[in-house]
Amino acid sequence: MAQPDLTLTASLRPAALDARRGIVRLHPEVLTALGLRPGDPVRLGGRRETAGIVAAAQPGTSTALLYADDLTLGNLGIHDGGQVRVTPLPLTPASRVTLAGPVEVVAAVSPEMLRLALLGKVVTAGDDVSLLPQDVSPDASVRSLIEAARRSLANTVGFAWTSTLLTVVAVEPAAGALVTMDTLVGWEHGPVTHGATPGRLTPAARPVAGGHRPAGVTAPSTIEDDVPDIDELPGLRAQAEELTELLDLGFHHREVLGRLGTTISLGVLLGGPAGSGKSALVRAVAARVGARVHPLWAPEVAALANQAAADRLRAVAAAARAGGSAVLLVTDVEALAPADEPGPVATVFRQVLAETVRAGAAVVCTTGRPEAVDPALRAPDLLSLRISIPLPDPALRREQLTVLTRQVPLADDVRLDEVAGRTPGFVAADLAALVREAGVRAALRQKSAETPTVSMADFSAALEVVRPTTMAASTLELASVTLDDVGDLVEVKQTLTESVLWPLTYPDTFARLGVQPPRGVLLYGPPGCGKTYLVTALAGSGRANVLSVKGAELLSKWVGESERAVRELFRRAREAAPTLIFLDEVDALAPVRGQASDGGTTDRVVAALLTELDGVETLRNVVVVGATNRPDLVDPALLRPGRLERLVYVPPPDGAARAEILRATSRQVPLAPDVDLATLGEELDGFSAADCAALVREAALAAMRESLTAATVTSTHVATARRRVRPSLDPAQVAWLARYAADRG
Repeated sequence: MAQPDLTLTASLRPAALDARRGIVRLHPEVLTALGLRPGDPVRLGGRRETAGIVAAAQPGTSTALLYADDLTLGNLGIHDGGQVRVTPLPLTPASRVTLAGPVEVVAAVSPEMLRLALLGKVVTAGDDVSLLPQDVSPDASVRSLIEAARRSLANTVGFAWTSTLLTVVAVEPAAGALVTMDTLVGWEHGPVTHGATPGRLTPAARPVAGGHRPAGVTAPSTIEDDVPDIDELPGLRAQAEELTELLDLGFHHREVLGRLGTTISLGVLLGGPAGSGKSALVRAVAARVGARVHPLWAPEVAALANQAAADRLRAVAAAARAGGSAVLLVTDVEALAPADEPGPVATVFRQVLAETVRAGAAVVCTTGRPEAVDPALRAPDLLSLRISIPLPDPALRREQLTVLTRQVPLADDVRLDEVAGRTPGFVAADLAALVREAGVRAALRQKSAETPTVSMADFSAALEVVRPTTMAASTLELASVTLDDVGDLVEVKQTLTESVLWPLTYPDTFARLGVQPPRGVLLYGPPGCGKTYLVTALAGSGRANVLSVKGAELLSKWVGESERAVRELFRRAREAAPTLIFLDEVDALAPVRGQASDGGTTDRVVAALLTELDGVETLRNVVVVGATNRPDLVDPALLRPGRLERLVYVPPPDGAARAEILRATSRQVPLAPDVDLATLGEELDGFSAADCAALVREAALAAMRESLTAATVTSTHVATARRRVRPSLDPAQVAWLARYAADRG
């Protein structure tokens, strides 16, 4: 019997809550005429065919319109107002879906997370799909899974996850099929779901037909090996060697341990920032020692009901123990065994880990937040060994860039050393995204070239849009300025170079001379005189990773949370060394103890800061820079030698300095010849650096008020700005800070 169909006019629905989720909306009468119910799949025909899920349109909508978003219209190959043929589509579960996407997304999003993002969507080969989960009409049994996907995607991909588009390379069956928890989902030339050894999807990959499986447990797939070689993972060779020795001894030389009367525990906690290559490292090492890998994505299991989660854990662990050398790889383990509130699933997880390790299989758990993992997992019979992957330093970034650009035709002007120096905080996935973006920029420039190349300008353009994902929460936005761009302040810049840049750049020299480098510097001076700008210039040198924290950001009303935030800040700094920690408005974070009325929170924070700066655990290749305009309010214990020992006074600018600031600020402003910046700088007595910048900005606005087609800023506009902008420096405060600086010598 022929399926009923209707031809409707497409209407763009750009602001709907279900946009980019594979949902199309029809009038209830149209649904009835087609024999459809909300949530049913439909085939859509325009210039090309696609598929979607129908939902009821709002009352008062037209029966002649099909309401769709821009993504669906793009898949149909039509625009707003085009004709769409709508036909009911039999509900067919997809057996296999292969996707392609941006390199940085492929590196960050696991196949399990990808499957949850597609869950409940009807996909067609050649379609573009988004990562936004189909949460309009989800099945009740998978609501928790979809919520887990939403949280994980936001944390993994970052703010761009809602706008990222992927391409459906292949679907089985191809004529529109529904993604379920039994669907094999994977990246083109990348890993797949369902607990198989990571590899490329092949046409032979099929789920086992028939039979009942527990929730979330699916059959293994047939795969092609696509395991990275350890030589392709620069910066991880030391960790790879350590893990290889452990697994090789445990899998192939247990008789030696027996003769020595001892045993080995193959439980490992592998820590490192997202995108640093933890899973790739495990797969490479497993391939080298001849072991199978059974991956398990912890957030997916944690989102299941307790019994279903326990069944999934036992099933995957049993497969790992089934025979031969095997590695159970648990990704994002903090979701299964959180440090705060470990529940029943965490108890089952510990039991399963203990049984798996005792059976001779290896268990490797990865995490980007070791402090969030239940400490009970560090027991001797569980995860007895911890391996950390730090953020790469410039030398390692240079090595990674060499590997990533091995197949890229680089122009003669490309200097990978310079690119490595300008990418503090970047992990391997970020650098891969940078190379990809540079390639895209090069392709746009050379569409008709027979032998296109990637130039240094392409890398510079890519650096404008690619940002490090691992330190997004507290990384200082890097500007293209260095200390050389800071006018005047010669003595201040020299002190900062010696106290901040030398310890981060030449630690071997300090060790050779047998002295400890300075731990920290306190910048103080009147507001608006460039303290934060100086730190930005230090960060712009690219010689260190930069963690920036506003004073009050670490304070919390919950007991213990503020101290934990301080410990976490310094833990990240140690792992990312060489690191510059910038504490802005440090007087709010570390006031004089015993004078606060907040229940002792700030006193405990000061104690935590003192312990981290000069405690038992050594702080290597980490320099702390604080900034304040009230140094008298900072706890004195923080200012002694070994902590923030160098106090650097940033004075208000004098006439010559103000002229330099005006020149730097107006570098992009077309000034008329009658504007004399040297004379103007001498006249702006009492102006801070921020006031000088405001004056230039106001002069440009005055020119715009006079005429929106103004080509230059004249002395008349500057005079108008002078009447509007007033100096912000408080003479009494400036005098007091000058006396304070004189007293400190």
